[in-house]
Amino acid sequence: MSSPPTAGPDTDPPTAAADAPAEGRHRAEKAHGWIRRHKVITSLILVVLILILAVGGYALWLNLKLGNIDRFDGLDAAGRPDPAPGEAQNILLLGEDGDGDTQRADTIILAHITEDRDKAYLVSIPRDSYVEIYDEHNEPQGMNKINAAFSYYKEAGAQATVEQLTNIRVDHVAKMNWEGFKDLSTALDGVRVYIPETVYDSSQDYTWEKGWRNVEGKIALKYVRTRHGLDDGDFGRIARQQNFMRSLMNKLINEGLTSPTKLPGVLNAITKNLDVDDSWSNGDIRDLAFNMRGLDSENVEFLTAPLGGYDDTDVGSVVLLDKRKCHQLWGAIRGDGKLTVDEYAEKHKDDALANPKDVD
Repeated sequence: MSSPPTAGPDTDPPTAAADAPAEGRHRAEKAHGWIRRHKVITSLILVVLILILAVGGYALWLNLKLGNIDRFDGLDAAGRPDPAPGEAQNILLLGEDGDGDTQRADTIILAHITEDRDKAYLVSIPRDSYVEIYDEHNEPQGMNKINAAFSYYKEAGAQATVEQLTNIRVDHVAKMNWEGFKDLSTALDGVRVYIPETVYDSSQDYTWEKGWRNVEGKIALKYVRTRHGLDDGDFGRIARQQNFMRSLMNKLINEGLTSPTKLPGVLNAITKNLDVDDSWSNGDIRDLAFNMRGLDSENVEFLTAPLGGYDDTDVGSVVLLDKRKCHQLWGAIRGDGKLTVDEYAEKHKDDALANPKDVD
């Protein structure tokens, strides 16, 4: 009987598979053969695994970003309206302007988000509205301009005042200074607005030329702050702010949250400049944003609390709200009025935001 070949110059060394037991060789050959025959499935599995790792990393990164959001004391007092039934949410949005002792809420918006998260209504309340204001303990402090509640009693005072004015329970409060909107517009490479007529703003020494403009950074800030030169004064300013937010929201949804190059800057701009009440957890913010991911501007209605007139008081010139129409609007948001919010908006079109090309 001849001896088995030995490894030499003209003989390959035995392979690991050849040295392995027959059962092991069979398993290895079967695995390699399966991968070769199912390259597409194997590739899909690898892609899914990579996506899982990427999403996990993104979620971790997002949580870290949300951790940068500062908290303030929310309203914790007796005498508040009952919570809305179901899962609808009411959020008070405050646009802050000023520093230190000069802090003021130049923008006050009550946002109502429907239970199914497919519709949102944003109601601006003029900052000079003459109302009973309340402190951080939900105690009345006399008649004043509504933005005095924030100036004197901070976020909880503003929350209490809006709740007592509307009889609507505010679930959460979010505050962003206008520098945040400036940074956000820069992160999105600007947003488009239309100027229907050339207007000169004497307070900012700036002329807005008729036509489409891409506003960004400091120019975006000028746009939302413009009041002088507009026919409706503060109401024209509110319309500009709403128009800017509508355009900003469109670009945020269509580009900012889907572009890997813009998303980091967008989240930085938001988390750096946003404060929320201490009962609003990062998880709740993330879940709300996720559940509203399909929302677009067509499903967002911008309204303004109805004007009744003007008056001069001991706190200066003030806006008087139309009590009858406000009763209809607040009842529509609560869900216990004769009209739905859509019916109210259809009935009182002057209180709704005009088309983008018709906003002064």
